[in-house]
Amino acid sequence: MPRTMMRSTMMDFPLTVGHIFEHGRTLYADSVVVTNEADGVRRIGFGALADRADQLAAALRRLGVRPGDRVATFGWNNSEHQEAYFAIPGMGAVMHTINIRLSAEQIRYIIGHAGDSVLIADASLAPVLGPVLADGGDEVKALRHVIVYGDGDRSALPGAIDYEELLAAERPGFAWPETDERSAAAMCYTSGTTGLPKGVVYSHRSTFLHTLGVCSGEALGLSQYDRLLPVVPMFHGNAWGMPYAAWLVGADLLLPNRFAQAAPLARFIAAERATLAAAVPTVWYDVLGLDGVDLSSLRLILCGGAAVPRSLLEAYEQRFGVRVLQGWGLTETSPVASLSFPPKHAPAARALDYRATAGRPLGGVEARVVDDEGKVLPRDGQATGEIEVRGPWVTAGYYKDPAPDKFRDGWLRTGDVGRIDPRGYITISDRAKDVVKSGGEWISTLELESAILTHPAVREAAVIAAPDARWGERPLACITCVPGQSVTAEELRAHLAGRVVKWWLPDQWVFLDEVPRTTVGKHDKKLLRERNADGSLPVVTTDGPSAK
Repeated sequence: MPRTMMRSTMMDFPLTVGHIFEHGRTLYADSVVVTNEADGVRRIGFGALADRADQLAAALRRLGVRPGDRVATFGWNNSEHQEAYFAIPGMGAVMHTINIRLSAEQIRYIIGHAGDSVLIADASLAPVLGPVLADGGDEVKALRHVIVYGDGDRSALPGAIDYEELLAAERPGFAWPETDERSAAAMCYTSGTTGLPKGVVYSHRSTFLHTLGVCSGEALGLSQYDRLLPVVPMFHGNAWGMPYAAWLVGADLLLPNRFAQAAPLARFIAAERATLAAAVPTVWYDVLGLDGVDLSSLRLILCGGAAVPRSLLEAYEQRFGVRVLQGWGLTETSPVASLSFPPKHAPAARALDYRATAGRPLGGVEARVVDDEGKVLPRDGQATGEIEVRGPWVTAGYYKDPAPDKFRDGWLRTGDVGRIDPRGYITISDRAKDVVKSGGEWISTLELESAILTHPAVREAAVIAAPDARWGERPLACITCVPGQSVTAEELRAHLAGRVVKWWLPDQWVFLDEVPRTTVGKHDKKLLRERNADGSLPVVTTDGPSAK
């Protein structure tokens, strides 16, 4: 007898942003969104914010926005941005969060490439946005309306529609349409550090599943009792999914607005009793440099976007008793793909070793290592190659750009070089574009930076490849010191002896007041390489490498 496939009789329930919205609105109406301001804070309950999202959706519909249209946002982490997070995808349009720190040329390009029809902007950013649109020409020709909210000089955006007046003309009770879970909910462009930015489109389904993954006990274990502070911008990878995750479980959402510098951020954490905060490592280094900081309310800090050195993990536990959890992912992975909780049976002495890795993939995400020819390498913690990932919230392509070189047999080629151990822990040794190839051998800039940061006088370290006539490339270390302290290149070389192999020791050093950063807070190694090439870096030379 031929076999017949048994089919489920479970309800075909759509996984949409709209369901996240209605769930939080209905069950957690008294949870709050708190926006930091110069003179205090603004508070609004989930229920009241949901009513405003109704009004925003109705207003956008009145302006002619239809399903599939792209509506851009240009703003900080605040309650108005949270309203857009639900109104735009909920009505079937596509929310396009624009990185406010990109160059004017890049912003014009992505507005044109995305085909944005409406743009919602924070008034404080009008001086930045105004010239972009005024000089945009054909690249912004599809943009029909600009809507502005908040305080600030709006003169750079003549003809802009006032956000509050727009909402006041509508009433709560918008008739939300049914939405296909596989349709686009949002899009975010990569930072464009190695070429033009690429558009990554997030579906309703991928956003829903990513939200469940982040909230789960395997991940952040979020609940209504948390007070969640995403310092990571809402214009970058949907703030690592935090705005949707908080809403789904009823966690209070603390939004720093434009006050994400170390001092106001630390005050905000203490005053609002944040339980979990998320930001790139440079933010936490800045907070570490403050005196009299109260982080006693935090149960966890999520840190990602760049490698998290062991020294930072240790410093927060020793000084504040707060665990820093390293996460790894890309814009293309929605973005959280793995987290570095140590395995339950690991000896306590090994816990920090695991926490210093990129962690294990969340359920639903798969990872592998491949060599230059695409051969899958063993998960033995030794074999090193490019990390590839796939999963339900990992993109399979870019918007209007197939980029076949970025994908292989259904796997995303991340551009990260590293290894995976038998337990599934990923160790990233470098970005493919950042590794140093010296005398035919690879030097991991991330591991070298981590070793340099163990010196107590070093605050930041960024290592780049510098051309070398004999070895091809040699590591050049760019250093900033802890305020009030100093260190020489010779002292750093002596400190590294025994911590890294001898031929890894840098023979070129640069001491800076500040290491330049990208638009999302990472060290801008591309700019450092350019400055080294044009001779504008003040390089200090020490003894050259020994023969390998």
